[in-house]
Amino acid sequence: MNRFLQVVDVSDAVGTAIRIAPGPVPEEIPADQAPGRVLCADVIAGEDIPGFDRSIVDGFAVRANDTAGAGDAAPALLRNTGRVSMGDPESPLSVTNGTCVYVPTGGVLPAGADAVVMTEQTDTAGDMVLVKRPVAHGENVLMHDEDYRRGAVILPAGRRISPQDAGVLAASGRTMVTVAKKPVIGIISTGNELVPVSATPGPGQVRDANAPMIAAWLQEFGCIPRLYGIVRDERSSFEQALAKALPECDAILLSGGSSKDDRDMTAGIIAGSGEVLVHGITIAPGKPTIIGRIKNIPVFGLPGHPASAYVVLLVVVRPLVARMLGKTETPLVTTRATLGTNIPSQKGREEYVRVRLENGIAHPVFGKSGLLNTLVLSNGLIRIPAGCEGLEQGSTVDVILW
Repeated sequence: MNRFLQVVDVSDAVGTAIRIAPGPVPEEIPADQAPGRVLCADVIAGEDIPGFDRSIVDGFAVRANDTAGAGDAAPALLRNTGRVSMGDPESPLSVTNGTCVYVPTGGVLPAGADAVVMTEQTDTAGDMVLVKRPVAHGENVLMHDEDYRRGAVILPAGRRISPQDAGVLAASGRTMVTVAKKPVIGIISTGNELVPVSATPGPGQVRDANAPMIAAWLQEFGCIPRLYGIVRDERSSFEQALAKALPECDAILLSGGSSKDDRDMTAGIIAGSGEVLVHGITIAPGKPTIIGRIKNIPVFGLPGHPASAYVVLLVVVRPLVARMLGKTETPLVTTRATLGTNIPSQKGREEYVRVRLENGIAHPVFGKSGLLNTLVLSNGLIRIPAGCEGLEQGSTVDVILW
């Protein structure tokens, strides 16, 4: 219990979260179901892509030397000897000195040709083609291994598969890919004051806003949230909920129950069944956050105030779930802006201030961490380092977008 509320720096808390995060668990799934998932293994090209030299424009396949010096006043005259048919890999057509062959976009480049002149840069007269612009060797041509060479890494492990990547997987003939299983993250809401969303709060009661917010964030990040409902501040109820969640989850987030109040048993219960690694972080909002582990399952005690919980999700929990997914890059999305108002801050804590971006100006949305409206009115955060006493109006800042 000697670790309780002995605050650590944010970097130490993040390091602890990453250290206790289970590694990604691989599974093979159909490639057409892969977008949004994270690769657990490199995707390697099994063949050259494309497998043949092809034109990237509608035009005439030529020998580049035959077009040297061509212009509107003195076009190069070439004889058209035929037309390449799409999908015909064994065309008998070829290009020799003084000849050309019409080729559509994506068509096979005829033997002997090393460039393609766009139709817009030519005129025709019978079977003669007047080339009005010179082309260089390889111009308007995609070589047979120019996209990917056999054995090359097409998509690296740790990459989140995008819709564009899905097209690359199809072009490379991959029908199955190895991705990280979606981590199952349990969410347990704690507090005598909480009631379900469907209930009408009585005096001293509030609806549980954190659980749906946390679940939505986890789902968007690529996890499977599993909600275990609301637990009262009673040791037996708390222990029963944890006992149910631990074998079913890869990590557990406790919403509320991270304060120093003696009624709040979160830290004690975690310590009784496992270990408390962090209880208190030099972050505002979110100081009383707990990081622990029970049977090698990471267990976090998040602040009960929604704004505090969301900041801790972004700053501390995000690196943990990124590690569980095997993501190699998880930078926060930021944009540069000009600060619209002075922001005071206390030295010794890393502060995250909610802001509203308008026309490149970041306007602070000041308010207590318990206010819900500040989450709706803001669309980003400004980080103030622990050693800074604040930021001045007109300064350039990085805004973390949410």
